[in-house]
Amino acid sequence: MKRTAWQFIFVLVAASTAGIPAMSAGAHVHGGNAPMEPGWSELMRSMVEMHAAMTSLQPSHDSDVDFVKMMLVHHQAAIDMAQTELVYGKDAQMRRLAQEIITDQKSEIDLMQLWLKQHQPQIKQPTP
Repeated sequence: MKRTAWQFIFVLVAASTAGIPAMSAGAHVHGGNAPMEPGWSELMRSMVEMHAAMTSLQPSHDSDVDFVKMMLVHHQAAIDMAQTELVYGKDAQMRRLAQEIITDQKSEIDLMQLWLKQHQPQIKQPTP
């Protein structure tokens, strides 16, 4: 049976979010009773927000449009996570990578938004 891109994405998101409620509720998935680090909490918040946004999208019945809409959310989450690295990260190489991610993802978001704008269904104006 052939699956649509939307079905694949839904299964992927559902499978990857299985542990998110526990993490967002403050569960210590790393073991022990140590409090979560602020950077970890911010990274998890980014993931929870991304998954919520992805699962709230409605299918357009156009695989290309659905892909782009999902990727827009995914790229924004990557930016959010990279910004968290810039706040809490100490390793110069990882901070440099985070800055590159921000720059690259913003550029790709701009391209995808332009593509979406060009591929929106044309609304016919009423004729006078």
